[in-house]
Amino acid sequence: MGKILLVNGSPNEKGCCGTALEEIEKEFVKNDIETETLWLAKKPMQDCIACFQCQTKGCCVFNDQVNEIDNRIDEFDGFIFASPVYYGGPNGRLTSFMDRLFFSVPDDKWAGKLAASVVSCRRAGATEAFERLNQYYLMMNMITVGSQYWNNVHGFSSEDVKKDEEGLQTMRTLAKNMSWLLKSIEIGSKNGVVVPEYEEKVFTNFI
Repeated sequence: MGKILLVNGSPNEKGCCGTALEEIEKEFVKNDIETETLWLAKKPMQDCIACFQCQTKGCCVFNDQVNEIDNRIDEFDGFIFASPVYYGGPNGRLTSFMDRLFFSVPDDKWAGKLAASVVSCRRAGATEAFERLNQYYLMMNMITVGSQYWNNVHGFSSEDVKKDEEGLQTMRTLAKNMSWLLKSIEIGSKNGVVVPEYEEKVFTNFI
């Protein structure tokens, strides 16, 4: 039916982001959607150094979780990236991972796949972080999935997030929407509806 990769960018595996993703995962299970969770853990995540090896050799020069997912990109029909809010934006570990992953994977591998962002904050900064993450999908011909509210939960701890009834409901609705879209795409594909054929990209540089 489809498989979704849930990426937990928080340094705390079972923290606020993990709790939000668990709520999403439970709803996917109800809809017979397979999931896999990738926790980026606590190790430093190398950022992109613009060496362009990924464009010439097909893999990132730094052989870590980026290449692991790059090599398996065809397994996944959708992605959810979750981040805590640091100073009004997503954290550096996740954005470094996404910078390198989105640059190293060919554009046509992303096209038509589903994507969503989830952010967690104690109080404020959620919408700014949410908007920042969405930019990756909006330029890759991906289908960006929303919910009944911006995809965020509030709390300082996992226990706080479990009390955020609206936030958890928003997570469940997000999973429902992604499940519905995956099933719709599958039915469409079986009936001859395919991903659009795109023109060769034109790059206009402004000096």
